[in-house]
Parts: sequence; C-alpha cells; structure tokens
Amino acid sequence: MNEILTQEKSIYLQISEMIESDILRDIILEEEKVPSTNELAKLYSINPATAAKGINILVDKGTLYKKRGIGMFVSKGAKEEIRERKKKEFSEYFVKKMLTEAKSLGITKEELIAMIREGNEL
Repeated sequence: MNEILTQEKSIYLQISEMIESDILRDIILEEEKVPSTNELAKLYSINPATAAKGINILVDKGTLYKKRGIGMFVSKGAKEEIRERKKKEFSEYFVKKMLTEAKSLGITKEELIAMIREGNEL
C-alpha cells in the first residue's frame, strides 16, 4: 500500500481500490488483517473518517469483515470475487468500447484479433 493518491477520484475510492489491488497481488492474503483506518490515515496523511469510508465500501461488498476489538480482515474467497468483478468491469468498460469502435471503423474480427496479437508481442 505504498501507492500515491491522485486528484482524479475520491480518496476513499482510491483506498478501497488499493486494498483490492493488494489482495489480488497477494500482498494482503485472505483471512489476513488489513491496515487500520488510523494506519491508513497516517500513511496517506488523510482524515481517519475518509479511510474508514474506503474500508466500509469493502465491508459492504463482503470483501472485508470485522473481528470485534481486533480489526478488519480479508474474507475467504475475496480474491476470486474481486477478480471476477474486475473481469466483468474490464469487459464492460474496455472490450465493449473497443468492439464498438472497431465496428465503426470497419475492422473485421480477424483484423482485430491480429491487432491484439501484435500488441501482445510488444
């Protein structure tokens, strides 16, 4: 969680996304404790309430759960849930836009596949 906060989106959203990213990259494992709101506030020089808002997004999604008096922990199965949700978002936001644009440019399926393969070789 050594990433830099930007002005592009709300800080609390960035906090929740950073935690999700750390879960996907196995920096924070399932059933492992996540940094507290006070630790996040100190690390990023933000208000603890802002950090809590980011944490609560993940609690609402079921990604994190609270052990009373101990802290927040990553739920079992959270990594796979995050991965599946992000795959769906990737399809919605990137693939569908790419296909729409390719269609408007008259790019065939074969041409598009060739372009992807070429890009993958870079």
